[in-house]
Amino acid sequence: MLATFVGHMGRILTGIVLAAWLLLFSNPIAAQDTRWLKREIRALCAPSMAGRGYVQKGQQRAAQHIQRFFKNAGLKPILPDSGYRQAYHFPVVCFPDTVMLRIGRKELIPGVDFLVDAAADSYRGRHVKIKKLDVGALPDSAAWQRLRASLHNKIIYLIRGGDSLARLLHIPLRHLTAALPKGVFIIPVQGKMTWTVATKLDSGKTVLYVQDSVLPRHPRRANLALHSRLERSESVNVMGYVPGLSVPDSFIVFTAHYDHLGKMGWDATFPGASDNASGTACIEWLASRYAQQPQRYSMLFVAFSGEEAGLLGSSYFVKHAPIPLKQVRFLVNLDIMGDAAQGVTVVNATNHPSEFSLLKSLNQKKNYLPEIRSRGNAANSDHYPFTQAGVPAIFLYSNGGPGYYHDVFDKPETLPLLHVDGVLKLLLDFVAALQ
Repeated sequence: MLATFVGHMGRILTGIVLAAWLLLFSNPIAAQDTRWLKREIRALCAPSMAGRGYVQKGQQRAAQHIQRFFKNAGLKPILPDSGYRQAYHFPVVCFPDTVMLRIGRKELIPGVDFLVDAAADSYRGRHVKIKKLDVGALPDSAAWQRLRASLHNKIIYLIRGGDSLARLLHIPLRHLTAALPKGVFIIPVQGKMTWTVATKLDSGKTVLYVQDSVLPRHPRRANLALHSRLERSESVNVMGYVPGLSVPDSFIVFTAHYDHLGKMGWDATFPGASDNASGTACIEWLASRYAQQPQRYSMLFVAFSGEEAGLLGSSYFVKHAPIPLKQVRFLVNLDIMGDAAQGVTVVNATNHPSEFSLLKSLNQKKNYLPEIRSRGNAANSDHYPFTQAGVPAIFLYSNGGPGYYHDVFDKPETLPLLHVDGVLKLLLDFVAALQ
């Protein structure tokens, strides 16, 4: 009787284990995984991370966080003598403390009412006279050059018609500041403001972008206090891998950049939830998954720094690759994965039609995403240095969401993460099907 009972219970337990195994692999991403992604994005956007930028050790704290995760997940260091880190450095303009602008009696909110140009020089002035400079009616570029020569750098000039000036000079609006002389300039803008990172300080030139809606009709004087400095950023790429079972010398690589813009003064923080705490959390999740379930190929995971400063981390990796680049079977870069309500776009799809076709066919079978769009090569994320080096690589970004990008509103609470679980399911299937 005892033997019969034990055998019966054994069959029951075996059935339970088998059912759990089938459930795990038929539904590889459960609700708790999406909740984990949300928690991890919040952790990467915590106040202690300071926008994962270049002040208050934000980028360093983020790198340490990711390194701990890779190690605890069971990934191995790709370079045993350097742990999980690939160190390098570059210059960067920082705004570590004072950023204040008052026009008339109204003090404006940094990051919301105004942005400082990323290369702006320090400036401090009280009750400085504002001169309105309307360049929209300039007849030609020669007239601008004459006007430019007459400007005095102790007066704040309020430039209206900046878009007209850019057209007059045949330059993109984003290059307008380079055409300005030394001095202090306020450029009114309407709608979304987008910040960035500069690696050179524009000595003697201080440019601010201010929401037109908050400017007085006839601004006369301003108080401006701004402290910037050029620093050497000690940065690291964080790397870890899972050895392959049958083809260990060939790698599938997942990448994402973990850096963001950091802080503009004491008060304006750019959390970078969608860009790119979301992509970083996704490759962490994949790393943990593959550490438990090794594949035919070795799986390499790289979290890059320096992306916002010009793809610097990925460029350094390519030039100092810890593995021969010819051993990369395929690379998938994830950036801006906050909401795939309208599916994803695949950059480099036209370069790799067979892999793009595989993604499309897998999605059609499982209906993971509403749409997968094709796009050609573009230098818009960390896949690009690899593409330039001949490495087969694609870049996935999500389509949808509120559209917060390079601003103070890109916060974890604004990310719906719709269909991001579908993106991860699709990538699991893609890796399993890749020959």
